[in-house]
Amino acid sequence: MNKPVEPLYNQVYVDTGDGQPVVLLHGLFGNVAMWRQTIQALQDSYRVIVPRLPLFEVPVHLANLDYLLEILHDFLDWHQLTDVTFVGTDIGGQIALCYAHLHPERVKRIVLSGSSGLFENLPVAEKDYDKDFNSVHQQVKEAFYRKDFATPNLVDKVYKTVNTFSKGLHITSLARSSRKADISRFLHKLDTPVLLIWGLQDKITPPEVALHFHDLLRFGTVQFIDACGHLPMIENPALYVKHLRSFLEA
Repeated sequence: MNKPVEPLYNQVYVDTGDGQPVVLLHGLFGNVAMWRQTIQALQDSYRVIVPRLPLFEVPVHLANLDYLLEILHDFLDWHQLTDVTFVGTDIGGQIALCYAHLHPERVKRIVLSGSSGLFENLPVAEKDYDKDFNSVHQQVKEAFYRKDFATPNLVDKVYKTVNTFSKGLHITSLARSSRKADISRFLHKLDTPVLLIWGLQDKITPPEVALHFHDLLRFGTVQFIDACGHLPMIENPALYVKHLRSFLEA
C-alpha cells in the first residue's frame, strides 16, 4: 500500500542528520534562515528538524496556540518522533512549553530564547500599532544589540508582513492567544529540563523574564549572553551553540 500523501502542515523546512531529534520552533517573524548556523552545528550529532509552522496559512479563526499545538502533535505523530528536544524562540518557545505540559512523555528537553508566555514587549504585533516604515524599522532594531543586524531586507520583510491585511490579522490573533495562555499556572509542574539562553540586552523579553521563568521552573537553568539582544542564535551563534550542545550532551 502506498504511503498517504503527506499533509501540508506535516511538511518540514529542514530534516537533516541522524540521532536524537531536535526540533527548532521559530516565532512570529522567524524562519528557517535564523536557525542556519544552529543546524550546521548540530546535524553531525542529532537529527535536526525545522517544522513548517503555518502561522499565516490557517484560517484566521484558527490562528491560536491551541490549534498550533494540535498541528505540532500531528507533526510528531506523522514523523514518529519521541524523546524530542524542542528549541524555541518567541511564540515557538511558548508552544514548546505548552506541548511539554500536555504531552510530557514526548519531550526530553526544552531550550528557550526570548520566549513568549510571561511578558513580551512587541508592539508591532498589536492591532492598533502604527505600522509605518519608520516605526517598524525601530521595532526591528530593538530586537538586536548590534543594530547592523536590522538589515534593510529584514526590515522590509517585517514591514510587508505586518502591512499585509491577512497576515496582520493572523499576527494580532496569535499575539492575543499568546497573552491569554497562562503558562505560569503549570510551569512549576514540568519535570522537563529547560535551558534558558538569553540575551542580556534583550529589550523584547528582558533578562528579568528569563529569571521569572527560572523561578517558576523546577528544572530550569539560565545562561545569559552579553552584548546580545532578543535573538542569540543570530547575534552570537558560536556561544549560543556552545551552551546548547553542553545542555544536550549533559
